[in-house]
Amino acid sequence: MKIDKNILIMSRFPKRVISHFDETFNTFKIYEKVDKEKYLIDVSEKIDGIAVMGPTVVSADIINSLPKLKIIGNFGVGFDAIDIKKATDANVRVTNTPDVLNDEVADTAVALTLSVYRKIIDANQFLLNKLWLKSEFPLSRKFSGSKFGILGMGRIGKAIAQRIEAFNCDISYHSRNKKDLNYKYFPKLENLAEHVDTLCVITPGGHETKHLVNKNILKKLGENGVIINIARGSVIDQTALIEALKTGTISGAGLDVFEDEPNVPEDLMNLNNVVLLPHVGSATVETRYQMGKMVYDNIVAFFKNEKLLSPVN
Repeated sequence: MKIDKNILIMSRFPKRVISHFDETFNTFKIYEKVDKEKYLIDVSEKIDGIAVMGPTVVSADIINSLPKLKIIGNFGVGFDAIDIKKATDANVRVTNTPDVLNDEVADTAVALTLSVYRKIIDANQFLLNKLWLKSEFPLSRKFSGSKFGILGMGRIGKAIAQRIEAFNCDISYHSRNKKDLNYKYFPKLENLAEHVDTLCVITPGGHETKHLVNKNILKKLGENGVIINIARGSVIDQTALIEALKTGTISGAGLDVFEDEPNVPEDLMNLNNVVLLPHVGSATVETRYQMGKMVYDNIVAFFKNEKLLSPVN
């Protein structure tokens, strides 16, 4: 199957996905170019569609510069790096990749939580440094039976909750609207933070949720509280978080995302009460392929005048 349309691939997708695009479309791989701005100018009149992975930005200026652009296929559930308003105004469709990454992100959230509570990383280093020959590793904290709060009860939030049930935790949540669920709902985030031992962040990023978790919320979480962020770095005030971790306002944190990726502050990396991951929540071979394939399938569906699998606008 060959579709005579020109696709700008802005990010380095899995190789199998790139092969699908190459076999079906005329592809223009801007991520391979040194002078990306010049390349974009050179191909701007040709481009019919974009395939992109976050955090690569698709700004209003980029959309304006592509007169033939009709669709942007986004790799990931979050699409805060794309100017959705501009795309909509320009009659450009945007798609994302929900559901296919739910399990991986939920698994990572649980792994981060257990790593913080049971000090898995520290224990591993303790053994590797041969300190076990001299003493026992310090006691860690029990997670089972604790109070677990979820900020954002969407698809992934529900998948996290299902896993946490196995630990006999008291599960509660905050989201814009109450869901038809058996978990306790808190209309106010500060009340949720005050109630729980762990606050797991899985709400969308963007302007509406920027620094939703601030100094006040961290204070409500308290000195025994743990925060897990598997959503977007922008949701937490990173400066306030570092201060809270340094001063003992909260006990610890497990973070897969940061405010200015891939730049992680030295102050955060030097703390001994954090577990930090390089945004790998959905990073398995299987899931990353399925996400990329969904980007491809959406773009194919659009140019075949078929129903989009996962439209955003």
